[in-house]
Amino acid sequence: MKILQINTVCGTGSTGRIAVDIQNILKKNGHEGYIAYGRGKANCENNIKIGDKKDFYFHAVKTRLFDKHGFGSKKSTLDFIKKVKKIKPDIIHLHNIHGYYINIEILFQYLKESSIPVVWTLHDCWAFTGHCSHFDYANCYKWRRYCEKCPEKGSYPKSILVDNSYKNFEVKKLLFTDVNNLVIVTPSKWLADLVKCSFLNSFEVKVINNGIDLEVFKPTESDFRLKNSLENCFLILGVASVWSRRKGLEYFLKLSEKISEDEKIILIGLSKKQINLLPKNIIGIEKTNNVKELAEIYSSVDVFANPTLEETFPTTNLEALACGTPIVVFDSGGASESVDNSTGFIVKKGDIEDLYLKIKTVKMLSKNYFSCKCIKKAIENYDKNKKFQEYLALYGI
Repeated sequence: MKILQINTVCGTGSTGRIAVDIQNILKKNGHEGYIAYGRGKANCENNIKIGDKKDFYFHAVKTRLFDKHGFGSKKSTLDFIKKVKKIKPDIIHLHNIHGYYINIEILFQYLKESSIPVVWTLHDCWAFTGHCSHFDYANCYKWRRYCEKCPEKGSYPKSILVDNSYKNFEVKKLLFTDVNNLVIVTPSKWLADLVKCSFLNSFEVKVINNGIDLEVFKPTESDFRLKNSLENCFLILGVASVWSRRKGLEYFLKLSEKISEDEKIILIGLSKKQINLLPKNIIGIEKTNNVKELAEIYSSVDVFANPTLEETFPTTNLEALACGTPIVVFDSGGASESVDNSTGFIVKKGDIEDLYLKIKTVKMLSKNYFSCKCIKKAIENYDKNKKFQEYLALYGI
């Protein structure tokens, strides 16, 4: 069987790694996998690049000026469809189709004409809104009826001039709801419940949690504490691919004003500019795709804090658990679904006082109190080899 996946990136970031993991499992089971992507470099075989830098920038300009995200990249999408016709996939598996690289009108016209079965994994909410990928921060639920006057126009995919959310919503609804043989997958129950309240509610929705590589993310010894002169410190870790407002950077800055001298915060994924602005009790590290290094740091710290304001189902939570590190997380989106009282604490969104109180509770009980339960939860629930087998079952393999 031939499976074609389409995603913004290939092999990098959480969605890119998921796509490659699925492809590897397909190959292991004797099937043929392809990944089409629009940005960065591919980290897999049988990859297909959609468009080029020039195309990307034109699409980005169209978005910035006219709020027409998903409606650029016409020629590159037509060229891509020609390649798809040559491959003749048995199933097309969509992931993120936003990201300035593909034209959704051309893509979905082809999907309807070809009648190829489609699996669509939603990693955020962009598919059923008129503009944004997340709306919790703005507390906006217009998408349940009709998007207009978007309060998140300035957030990804950012538009600095036109608000086209009304028209975008209208076109997306027409495009996405008229596809036969389409099954929607979400990584969290939270997102599945939202889909059922959206214009996509006529489709079957299946929850498949994200999985992680337990051969990499496991308790791992390192000299991280020694190298950074942190041997006697209680370490609080935060990880993000990009520290945008929704990831909760401001709460770490507030937390830095409360912690004691023997407590330090480690933040991974910051830009150089952000690192230069940090207080002395926060150690900033730039983004890394070195998963072994990540596992070493997860294993070295005492607690993983995730004060995210909008999240679908963060793999960072799963990675921390697998390394034996307890989690303190805001009750936001699907972020809390991987945490229970045996593996950490769930805090009301935005409550910095309780966030610190729960971190202090972990300190009092010690990391060892939670570690075995954290590892057990990760092994039983988030092994990628087991989770992504669920996709093969969905494909009918």
